Amino acid sequence: MYAIVKTGGKQYRVERGQRLLIERLPAEEGADVALEPILYRSEEAIFDKQGLAGVKVTARVVAHVRGEKLRVFKFKPKRGYKRRTGHRQELTQIEVTDITAGAPKATAKPARAKAVKATAAASEASEEKASDGS
Repeated sequence: MYAIVKTGGKQYRVERGQRLLIERLPAEEGADVALEPILYRSEEAIFDKQGLAGVKVTARVVAHVRGEKLRVFKFKPKRGYKRRTGHRQELTQIEVTDITAGAPKATAKPARAKAVKATAAASEASEEKASDGS
């Protein structure tokens, strides 16, 4: 059982108990965060919006860290142009605590179907009265 979640503009394949580094989240260390699932896979794959409404992926923030330093060097030959800068990405280390797939949330369609059945039953009752009266 695994899920593919989207966070920080990237997608990650996660399983229960897995640790991974993602872009910085605005949560305290030790806090639980909910990740947005875009696919869930156990016996069957679920990727439609209604099916994913019941899927919950929760993770615990382990630590806030910074990535390794990247050196950026710009150079143009024969012009004396040299620039050197660096960059360190701020990251959050999380541990996936739970992936659950419950029943999808009820939509307006079943309620409408009940209303259609009720009107059909009412029309049948009115037809029976009309046939009894003739």
